[in-house]
Amino acid sequence: MSKILFVMTGADQWTLADGTKHPTGFWAEEAAGPYETFKAAGHEIVVATPGGVVPPVDRGSLAAEANGGQEAADRVAATLDSFTELRHPIALDDVRPGDYDAVFYPGGHGPMEDLSADPASGRILTRVLDAGTPLGVVCHGPAALLAAERADGSNAFAGFEITAFSNAEETLGGLADKAKWLLETRLTEAGVRVTVGEPWAPNVVVDRNLVTGQNPASSVALAEELLKKLA
Repeated sequence: MSKILFVMTGADQWTLADGTKHPTGFWAEEAAGPYETFKAAGHEIVVATPGGVVPPVDRGSLAAEANGGQEAADRVAATLDSFTELRHPIALDDVRPGDYDAVFYPGGHGPMEDLSADPASGRILTRVLDAGTPLGVVCHGPAALLAAERADGSNAFAGFEITAFSNAEETLGGLADKAKWLLETRLTEAGVRVTVGEPWAPNVVVDRNLVTGQNPASSVALAEELLKKLA
């Protein structure tokens, strides 16, 4: 049995370019699907957030239209109900990266608000990357990579090939023109090699110990790739 750390947002609002607050949190499927996959394989899960707050779910991600129908939405909701670790997170400042066999970051717009500038998360990511520990990051989760800086100010993931929620998907979702910044653009500016596929289609990219997924449809495939690295 391996021990897997879920690093999750503590933000329930995302600040837009005009200063207004957009309700957010973590995206339900991106936590529920990998959780089911890891637990079915017999692994232990620990959740960590900024300040140890209970991670808020994006209520919109529980809707039938966000899950391809009511049956799928009900399954996601039921999985989150069974995800008892969500209700007992530890603080990022208390995480010892060496205690974990793999680390996973779900998305949702929440990470754009807090993890993108969280120094504790940045330190975790850098240490995990350098140790060769399997690391999975999905959808808007790669916003957290922006906080992973070396002593010289360079990004620890510069030169890595990843995928992430694309500018095209943000546009189709209706929020690109309201956002302070776009994830694909900021990651590219940081020196990360971002490759994206068709909007909403599953897309997973593996580069060394880093596994990234483009969108919610990629979350389970990403989890399966992480399991291969743990085998």
